[in-house]
Amino acid sequence: MSTTAHVVQFLADIQNPAPADPTNGSKGANLLLSYAKWGALIACAVAAVVSGGLMGIGHLSNRPDSAEKGKRSLVWSLGGVIVTACAIPVVNTVFGAAA
Repeated sequence: MSTTAHVVQFLADIQNPAPADPTNGSKGANLLLSYAKWGALIACAVAAVVSGGLMGIGHLSNRPDSAEKGKRSLVWSLGGVIVTACAIPVVNTVFGAAA
């Protein structure tokens, strides 16, 4: 039997499942969304802690540019927390209404 015949036979053996309702089994999507939401909050918290350390190191080592970068990143990480905290109820409402 040639390679082409093997491929054709393999493709013929693949089952064709019936279509399924995508809104029926959305637990996997909800789990991924919940992990993404917690991941975003954790990333913002880690960024806030690192930016505080960068400010401290910048002031102790007399490097005002590092302290300034730390201040900017602290503001952006807190902004990320606010955006994430506002987005979580919106996502929960949208996906809760679809389920």
